[in-house]
Amino acid sequence: MAPACAAMGNTPSKDAIEVLKSSKNYNGKTFVNSLPAKDPSMLKAFKEWRHRSAHATPESAVPVHALSASDFHTQPKSGLRITWLGHSTSLIEIDGARFLFDPVWSMRSSPFSWAGPKRFFDTPISISDLPPIDGVLISHDHYDHLDKSTIQQLNERDIRFIVPLGVDARLHSFGVAKDRIEALDWWQRTKINNVTITVTPARHFSGRSMSDRNKTLWGGFALKGPAHSVYYTGDTGMFPGFTDIGKRLGPFDATLVEIGAYHRLWADLHLGPEQAVQAVQNAQGGLLIPVHWATFNLAMHGWTEPAERLIEAAKKADQAVVFPLPGQPLEPSAPPTVEKWWPPLPWQTAQEHPVVSSGMSPSM
Repeated sequence: MAPACAAMGNTPSKDAIEVLKSSKNYNGKTFVNSLPAKDPSMLKAFKEWRHRSAHATPESAVPVHALSASDFHTQPKSGLRITWLGHSTSLIEIDGARFLFDPVWSMRSSPFSWAGPKRFFDTPISISDLPPIDGVLISHDHYDHLDKSTIQQLNERDIRFIVPLGVDARLHSFGVAKDRIEALDWWQRTKINNVTITVTPARHFSGRSMSDRNKTLWGGFALKGPAHSVYYTGDTGMFPGFTDIGKRLGPFDATLVEIGAYHRLWADLHLGPEQAVQAVQNAQGGLLIPVHWATFNLAMHGWTEPAERLIEAAKKADQAVVFPLPGQPLEPSAPPTVEKWWPPLPWQTAQEHPVVSSGMSPSM
């Protein structure tokens, strides 16, 4: 059994830290949010955990749209196809290029193979059946977004990795050559094929152990091709940056936005369904595609609750939304109708459990 530290990976070296100091988001010791985020009380979180939903994990099999290599033999007719594979792992085919967001194929979101949150369903496609990938984009270094085993398997291919500052040290310690990794600060950009990739700000945190909190940067990604554009929020609380992203990089054809693993105690670190709708509208995000839900049990709410609350919030805001099955490809130009593929279970409404980030004015 491999030690957990092997899955953690390295933090930036002393030489690398000198480079990080040029970032406005680095205070000399750690990275910081543009709008400070309140840390949840561990004691309060422990007390709340005792009252978690009885429906936090599925009691029956989650329906999955199984995929094979042949599903990607042809390019999308519209030029843009998005396939959510579970949690935040998504395959984006845009204007002739293919990108993977936050690929996690392991059964657990954990440094251990034998403990930690377990997947609700197998990934809809094997790594070996994936089509050629032009770039792997990793939003931050938490275990549910950066998985050592998955990175090492993808590293066997000729793929570039785009990450926020400092995360390159993790990948390099997993065996990825430095010349295949590009680490960027917020608003910095690079290009793969004909698609421009910009690392976007987010309000979150990082770390893979008790001693390395915020030693690496977190963020989202904006993809801009000749004809299409996609935005991925990464993990984030609500903050004014969504409006800035919309003004500088929008509008977008679609936005992949995190909707799960929320709680009032950490409302500055995760959006929740209602703020997810507002974030997409502030960013001029187009079609809302929910991610970061229905895959791992990472919070106290029921596993179907994020979807139920998002449907209500999107309806009130007249926001277009889709709920693809895990593995179901969709083209934003012709989105499928909303169908509930999850079972009817009890859930808390936004009024019963409000999730509101601090430091925000009503206009934001």
